[in-house]
Amino acid sequence: MSTPGFGRALATLGLGRAVFRKQLILMFRYPVNLLSGLLTLYLFFAMVFFGGQAVAGEALADNLEGIIIGFLLWSMSLSAYSDLTRNVMREAQWGTLEQLYMSVYRFELVMLLKSIVNILLSFLTGAVILVLMMLTTQQMLVIDLVTIVPVIVLGLLSVVGIGFIFGGLAVIYKRVENAFQIVTFGLVALVGAPVGSVPALGALPLSQSSYLLRQSMEDGVRLWEFPAADLGVLVAVAFAYLAGGVLFFRVAQRRARKLGVLGHY
Repeated sequence: MSTPGFGRALATLGLGRAVFRKQLILMFRYPVNLLSGLLTLYLFFAMVFFGGQAVAGEALADNLEGIIIGFLLWSMSLSAYSDLTRNVMREAQWGTLEQLYMSVYRFELVMLLKSIVNILLSFLTGAVILVLMMLTTQQMLVIDLVTIVPVIVLGLLSVVGIGFIFGGLAVIYKRVENAFQIVTFGLVALVGAPVGSVPALGALPLSQSSYLLRQSMEDGVRLWEFPAADLGVLVAVAFAYLAGGVLFFRVAQRRARKLGVLGHY
């Protein structure tokens, strides 16, 4: 006989598979939207690259690898935090937010699985953008998937924690998308944080991931070659922000129920 814990694990796995299938269908059902999103990101990078060449010249060439890596991580982090909040606002607009809340699964579990699926799918778009950037700049980087995948995933998990905070605010206030602009610029600062010279900045979301990713893709450092302390910071920051965000999201749900605004829009 299967134990209750094993049964719950199977049910969660089934839910994750259903969420992945839904997100994949939505992603490819609207190809114009998908391609226009990729084109927008590429054009933005092209403006930075060609504009930087005209203004900075040699200075840009000296920092080109870091710019490519930073742009890759920044572009992937955008969906990591914003998709969760947009999901909450969309469900509220459709009138299905209360249905999700009353399902047999915890609301935050459903949102967490959606975020994990979004991270996985962002690797597809990230890979396309990375290839386009390397072809445009003629700058080849070290692509060691065993190293860069866990480093990116752990970095994005910390950003998902920020997404849960904004998702919690969206549960109560419904429309918070204008705040995305602030976070978008904030992510640029986090990606470019000088963790090498100021190690304390590694405690910020995404910063430690960006620091280790640059070492891997520029210098070919493997995952097992990183100092244990650096990896420990990466893991601790990822799960600390994720746990804090989920906790805030749970408190916001209770607050929304108390105010009677869970199903409002």
